[in-house]
Amino acid sequence: MNKSVVVVGLGEMGSVFARGFLRTGFTVHPVTRDMQMQQVADAIEMPELVLLAVGETDLHAQLAQVPETWKDHLVLLQNEILPGDWQRYNVEPTVISVWFEKKKGQDSKVIIPSPVYGKHAQTVVDALASIDITTHLLTDATTLAHELVLKNVYILTTNIAGLAVAGNVGQLWDKHNQLAIDVANEVIKLQEVLSGQSLDSQTLIDGMVNAFNGDREHMCMGRSAPVRLKRALAIAQINDIKLDTLEKISRSQV
Repeated sequence: MNKSVVVVGLGEMGSVFARGFLRTGFTVHPVTRDMQMQQVADAIEMPELVLLAVGETDLHAQLAQVPETWKDHLVLLQNEILPGDWQRYNVEPTVISVWFEKKKGQDSKVIIPSPVYGKHAQTVVDALASIDITTHLLTDATTLAHELVLKNVYILTTNIAGLAVAGNVGQLWDKHNQLAIDVANEVIKLQEVLSGQSLDSQTLIDGMVNAFNGDREHMCMGRSAPVRLKRALAIAQINDIKLDTLEKISRSQV
């Protein structure tokens, strides 16, 4: 009865995880926008885990504020992250690459099982299983890095290509196949720079298509699509990378 979980950010995604933790017997302590993490940490010094469920644009600001007593208990779920994003804060969190969608007023919709890696992975797996969300445990950090790149390729390709053609991922792949491949290959170039590794483009594109087939009706373009494109081109400029397809899409949005 004294098991505690802290959830920082109770938006749609944070609320899904909170419900799973409640179903598996945890007391959930929220940290909302008008609260300071340290204030909660003073009362809850050693929670089972601390889920950082803020958006990717807020991640670094929040990681910088994580209390020392919580650093060994972190769980991250953001899109567009790679190991370097948390290693600079000297933490080794549990990480889940989220492959389910949660929109306001709708139940969670699984696209493919969400991979999880880290010391608290089993707790996360059990919590999500209690609310019928499928996951799978990863066995090493290298596989986690691949899974995070794959999710980034999926998110960035669908969002950026969606700015050009709209529609869902099934339509993107069936009717605009070359565009999808061209965008994906340029996104993979960016991921190579960010990860500092050479990546297998075909394996990543095959994984992206597998996710497309998990929910062919999934819409390509979310609200964050223009920001994602702008951020991708900024990274490319800093690293002197020419991304012709992304630049063409950007020009068409003006």
